[in-house]
Amino acid sequence: METRRRTLVKAVLWNVMGLATMAIVGLIMTGSVAVGGAMAAINTGIGLTMYVLYERFWSRINWGRIYG
Repeated sequence: METRRRTLVKAVLWNVMGLATMAIVGLIMTGSVAVGGAMAAINTGIGLTMYVLYERFWSRINWGRIYG
């Protein structure tokens, strides 16, 4: 089982990468730094929340784990 801290650090790092990617995509698609940045920030906030919940859910399931 992972600690909550490890799950949170993984989620934050993953979402920083996603934020950068979405900001670039948003800029390319809209031509606006403000709109692209807003799209990226909203996406990151939602994504971070969902990722943490998803990881915590799966940390409680033993299916597919190999012990020993």
